[in-house]
Amino acid sequence: MRTAVRVTAAAVLALGAATACAAGPEGGAPAGAVASASPALASPALAPSAAGSPAAGPASASPARVPAALSFTGKTLDGTAFDAAALAGRPVVLWFWAPWCATCASQAWTVAEIAPTYRDTVPIVGVAGLGEQKAMKSFVTEFDLGGTTQIDDRAGALWRRFKVAEQSTFVVLDRTGRVVHKGFLDGEALTRQVETLARG
Repeated sequence: MRTAVRVTAAAVLALGAATACAAGPEGGAPAGAVASASPALASPALAPSAAGSPAAGPASASPARVPAALSFTGKTLDGTAFDAAALAGRPVVLWFWAPWCATCASQAWTVAEIAPTYRDTVPIVGVAGLGEQKAMKSFVTEFDLGGTTQIDDRAGALWRRFKVAEQSTFVVLDRTGRVVHKGFLDGEALTRQVETLARG
C-alpha cells in the first residue's frame, strides 16, 4: 500500500515541483479560525481524536509557563478542540503545509515516520492551509499523517501570526517558545533538528 502511495507522491512531485509551493495565505479565506488564548486558559492534554489526530501529547507533571508563541487555540481537521498551551514546556515543531504542495508531499513521509517517536518530547503539529478541507483530509490519509495533530487553518490565522509566506515552512520553537528555525527543512534536516531538540 505504502509503495503505491509513494508512486502517487512521486507523480505529484514530478508534476508540481515547479509551481505549487510558493504562495502564502490570502485574506478572506474560508473559516477554520485560530484564536489567541490567554496563558491562563491552558487546558489539560487532549486525547487522540476519532480520526487519529491527537491534539496534544501528555501534559507535563508541573504546568509550564505558556509562551506567547503557544497562546492560541483552534480546531484540528476533524473538528477536535486544540489548545497550544498544552504543549508549553516542550520544544514544538509547527509545519505549515498545503494539500496541493509537492514539497509538502515530499516532506510528509518524514513527518509521518518521526512524529510518533517524538510525540511526547518534541510534538510536530501540522498547520494546514491554502486549500479545501476535503483535500487536506485526503492529504493526511494519503501520507499516513493520522497520528499527528493537524490544525485546520483555512482562514490563515496561524499563517499570519507566524508570518509564514510560503509552504512548506517549518517553525521550530525551543522549550521556552523562542523561534530557533523558520523556513524549509528537508527530511534529513528535520530529523536532525528534532533529535537535537529531544536531547535537550
